[in-house]
Amino acid sequence: MHKDTTSILKKFWGYDDFRGPQKEIIDNVLSGKDVLALMPTGGGKSICYQVPSLAMEGICIVISPLVALIQDQVAQLKKRNIKAVALTGGIPPDELNDLLDNCLYGNYKFLYLSPERLQQPIVQERIPQMNINLIAIDEAHCISQWGNDFRPAYLECAILKELVPNKPIIALTATATPRVVNDIVENLELENVVIFKDSFSRSNINFRVKRSEDKLYQLKKYMAKVPGSAIVYVRSRKMSISLVNFLVKNGISASFFHGGIPKSDKEEKLNLWLSFKVRAMVATNAFGMGVDKPDVRLVVHYHIPDSLESYFQEAGRAGRDGKPSTAIILTSKEDKDKAKQQFLSTLPDVAFVKKVYSKLNNYFQISYGELVSEPLAFEFNAFCKRYEFNPNLTFNAIRILDQNSVLSLAENFKEKTTLQFVASKSGIFEYLDKNRKTAPIIQTILRTYGGITEYDTKINLYMLSKKTGASEEYLKKILQQLADDGIVEYQNNTSDLEVTFLVPREDDHTINLFAKKIKDFNQVKQNNMAAMLGYVSNKKVCRNIYLLNYFGEKTAEKCGTCDICTKKEKVASPYDLEKRIMELLEIRPHSSRQLEKAIGANEKELLKTLERLLEDELVSLNFKNEYIKK
Repeated sequence: MHKDTTSILKKFWGYDDFRGPQKEIIDNVLSGKDVLALMPTGGGKSICYQVPSLAMEGICIVISPLVALIQDQVAQLKKRNIKAVALTGGIPPDELNDLLDNCLYGNYKFLYLSPERLQQPIVQERIPQMNINLIAIDEAHCISQWGNDFRPAYLECAILKELVPNKPIIALTATATPRVVNDIVENLELENVVIFKDSFSRSNINFRVKRSEDKLYQLKKYMAKVPGSAIVYVRSRKMSISLVNFLVKNGISASFFHGGIPKSDKEEKLNLWLSFKVRAMVATNAFGMGVDKPDVRLVVHYHIPDSLESYFQEAGRAGRDGKPSTAIILTSKEDKDKAKQQFLSTLPDVAFVKKVYSKLNNYFQISYGELVSEPLAFEFNAFCKRYEFNPNLTFNAIRILDQNSVLSLAENFKEKTTLQFVASKSGIFEYLDKNRKTAPIIQTILRTYGGITEYDTKINLYMLSKKTGASEEYLKKILQQLADDGIVEYQNNTSDLEVTFLVPREDDHTINLFAKKIKDFNQVKQNNMAAMLGYVSNKKVCRNIYLLNYFGEKTAEKCGTCDICTKKEKVASPYDLEKRIMELLEIRPHSSRQLEKAIGANEKELLKTLERLLEDELVSLNFKNEYIKK
């Protein structure tokens, strides 16, 4: 007998009723059927496996691709007093064993795993001993080589059918073409599967593409036009900082977010944005997945994304509360070529992947046949510089190694600080006597780390900052001064990537196993880019229809709100436009932006007309770059 699902929804989530197909999906899961749920971003996918698991005795296994997503899901469940455990990287063997014991005897309801963790023998040994009630495969499109985020380790998820036979599987995704749907069903070995495809249509989102040679102005204009929380997606860390500076200068509170900032900073920035103390988050695609903020009103793509899958998922973070929102791509003449350059010219071939893999092993001094299993801090730029590699091409090669489970790559800012006092005891006391201002800090370090006078010791700057009341930056200055004065040996190293090798070094043989997949992967990326550029170039088909057709949903119903549907000729002829410009310039000088706003003309047509008027010497420019009538 199952518990009432509506009561569970009300008790833990506070909702009175389910949305869309949620109830039907849950009923099918509870009847023991395999289910594939295709639901848009914000459609409430997690409820479709969390509620039925809570309605049954036992524990649900959830496979998810991202550590950040897993951690967020577990945190959300714990807030609701639901017992959940995550087996992410860096867990010592003893602790891993204890966590698996908790799943057996601790009344836990959810066990979250990465697909790589599922492959561990100890995990596979313990799962059959658990009282499993349901298997959930989140972001299921990762199982398909035609999916945007293909993860070969997902292909091993079918082993759950052997480990816990006769248990229902629910696979969930927000971005799947018909070809990917077939791959999910086949690779997960879903039997008599019931497929639910909620419409991907997001009728509350106004999809737009704005072509402009002044994207900064357009960004400022849309930020003024659309009030509320915003996300601005960019393709580089440098650009995220640059746009934040621009927005702040223009009176718009903003912060940046990318994979290379410390975890504590990420949490602080996220909380400021979630609480609307910061209005706009300018971010790389490292941001957004698993973030629960339903009232995002504007999502801007400052650069063209690599695929419609990525774009639809990121744009779909707008208006998850169902209220009117805007998703816009800002693009200039050069952007298409830049996108091709960034995404297509940096697709590594098999030979380059082999070269990078070999150099990685040399870099970490790993010998042939050896497996170094602990995570290794990786200074990516130093690696590229040493071997004179193109950074973008190299990063993509390393990602292929990650996708094919040769290694695990984590964007994880780490700082390692080591210290050893090398001066004699009398020398240290003499130094303390002469430097009374810093003496309390030095004494705290000596008291905290007992063996620091005998060997190189890893110290925690964050903890010392809390103990001493001094900032981490100030502590670094003190430690550097101690090193300069010959009192200590001090090292402070940072890295924003972490590499864990998953197989022994076998050079070319390792790569040959998936060489064909690399070629197929490159073809997928080329197809994805073509579809994305087609969307940006499109001037005839309703944006909503274009997106839905791409994901296999046939419709002829126009949204009525996108830039295609609302496009209209605001000026009847070049003569009328010319006349309107001259009338306005009779009154006072105008900039091109002021003219565009006043007339409501197409920017491109306006600039053409202004050029013609300049050539005919009917207008000129003043020192403020304003147009004046001659």
